[in-house]
Amino acid sequence: MSAHPSATEVAVLVSLDFGEPDYAESREELRLLAETAGVSCCALIEGRRQRPDPALFAGSGKVDEVAAAVEQYEADVVIFNHDLSPAQMRNLAARLQTRVIDRTMLILDIFAQRAQSHEGKVQVELAQLKYLSSRLVGMNQDMGQQKHAVGARGPGETQLELDRRKLARRVELLNDRLAKLKKQRAVMRRSRQRNAVLSASIVGYTNAGKSTLFNRMTQAGVYAANQLFATLDTTSRRIWLAAPVEEGDESGRPAGREVVISDTVGFIRHLPHGLVAAFRGTLEETAQADLLLHVVDINSPDRDTQIAEVNKVLGEIKAQDIPQVLVFNKIDLTELPASVERDEYGKIRRVFLSARTGAGLDGLRQVLLEAAAEPVRPETSKEANERPWD
Repeated sequence: MSAHPSATEVAVLVSLDFGEPDYAESREELRLLAETAGVSCCALIEGRRQRPDPALFAGSGKVDEVAAAVEQYEADVVIFNHDLSPAQMRNLAARLQTRVIDRTMLILDIFAQRAQSHEGKVQVELAQLKYLSSRLVGMNQDMGQQKHAVGARGPGETQLELDRRKLARRVELLNDRLAKLKKQRAVMRRSRQRNAVLSASIVGYTNAGKSTLFNRMTQAGVYAANQLFATLDTTSRRIWLAAPVEEGDESGRPAGREVVISDTVGFIRHLPHGLVAAFRGTLEETAQADLLLHVVDINSPDRDTQIAEVNKVLGEIKAQDIPQVLVFNKIDLTELPASVERDEYGKIRRVFLSARTGAGLDGLRQVLLEAAAEPVRPETSKEANERPWD
């Protein structure tokens, strides 16, 4: 989307406190999101309100404060830590004389930068187009006017109507592509189910260390960094877990279990619903898994809220009933030892480890071995991806 910042742009951040309990964490996430997008943050404008202003979201005085910062730092873009209506975005852009984007547009931009696979790029573009379709009015002041140049006169459609038709055709094309990719995944999933192979998905809040753990378990070399949304495309690998027994099977291979591990996109508070809908295909790996490894940054003071946010998204994709093990990562930053905790039924429900050092990884292997010894979930008559996720 052309309204997004590039790596050389300077931004003024705006975050208003409406009394939410997680305001401080959300404000910090805005800064991290901007850095992840490659934007240089020159100023953060804050304020308290009871409710958004219908026209400008922020009050007139606060908008004047933002305008002064834009002029002082020669900012290229203003980023609001909130979702703006098309009218608010249009009014703010006119008042501030610079581009204005909201939190959803910023996250969409990061996803567009991070997408590597064909499917990931299609999903991001689909989410962008759906978001853009509601904001055609005001994105360009002249879009709704008839063109009066030579060859453009007559009873033809307005530019706005033409743009809407183009968007609709493109959205239909992208949906068709995703449908084909969904069928391919369904075939692979049925193959795993026939072979009774355990499927485990790594889920968690963004930057909790999911990809580092995935690499440690599979040696896959997936990109991992101390950034939000470092991983966007789902990656799956088959691994063989050797069982702690002396003799192997008749084939001569050591006794153990084969498991498919999937690394998935990280979640975040206020994750745009359009992204969840567009990534429903990728997230099918999560919804169809036999076990969820919920990675938590144990060093984060906001970890309880992050756990709740992840479970909220899991509910949206109909994955809330899948067995889940909490994997508390980054114990190397604490004084906690590597360990496991079992529930009253003897099942491991918590694992404490460090994906960076490998400490505690044996506990996670034990989780997978015990889960693989149980019957794999049977394929339902109607696949879960046919459920109404929207």
